[in-house]
Amino acid sequence: MTKPIFIVGTGRCGSTAFHKILAPHPQLMWLSGFAEEFPRKPEWNRWAVTAVGNPVLRRLLGTRIKPGENYGFWYSHAYGFAEPGRDLVRSDVTPRVKKQVRSVIERMLTPHRSRLLVKLTGWSRIGFLNEIFEDAKFIHIVRDGRAVASSLLHINSWQWRGWYGPYSWRYGPLSPEDQATWEASDRSFVALAGLQWRIHTRAIEAARQALDPSRFLEVRYEPFCEDPLGTCRRVVEFAELEPSESFEQHVKSSLIEDRISRWRTDLSTEQQALLTDLLREDLQRYGYDVSRPG
Repeated sequence: MTKPIFIVGTGRCGSTAFHKILAPHPQLMWLSGFAEEFPRKPEWNRWAVTAVGNPVLRRLLGTRIKPGENYGFWYSHAYGFAEPGRDLVRSDVTPRVKKQVRSVIERMLTPHRSRLLVKLTGWSRIGFLNEIFEDAKFIHIVRDGRAVASSLLHINSWQWRGWYGPYSWRYGPLSPEDQATWEASDRSFVALAGLQWRIHTRAIEAARQALDPSRFLEVRYEPFCEDPLGTCRRVVEFAELEPSESFEQHVKSSLIEDRISRWRTDLSTEQQALLTDLLREDLQRYGYDVSRPG
């Protein structure tokens, strides 16, 4: 097993669309619904992903054969990996976990699909994964923090991540700085959603410092939507995958829903201004326009 590829992001950042576009590359093995349902049967996941090219089997198995985060797999092999209260670091890895994670993934791979592709959101877990896979490649999908915050505010599943407040969400307590910021906003949920994006992007930025630059790639969601083929060519080169004509045809034929500017209509002018002011420094680091609306 060499150079597994991990897609990381905050969640609601476009990583799912990117994952679905990249996964069909013929060298990649990924976690399907079989890895979720049968985490101790890696051979079944190997068989399912290999069967993707068979139209009959694809019709029979339906949505089970599609790439996903599938944390049920991780629950069985890396305890606490799925929902940690802080970012996981190298010292969290025990020899037992390292051995069993590498072992189960090695049993998934085939001579043709010899490169693992995994998507994770929330905490980056980069330090943890780097301890297990010393040559892993990491791709950070970055989306405008205001768009991510707006997306969080418009889904019910944010209830265990945000609507209950930071005292019961799964990301651990706010830092004194972030707690003061949230209190100053009159405990605004808009501000809390923005803080969630900032907490996770800053954790990714901190974790990447331990990596050689050749092992970390930043992909902005907005340029990806505008030029998916150009982005994927850059990713293929970074990941050291072989060029594939069939993969490029797949990328060209894939439709990506344009939601780049939706946050501007979903949020009020005041809410947009709150997020712009709150996230200004971080947005500028990623090259986003931080002029106030109006």
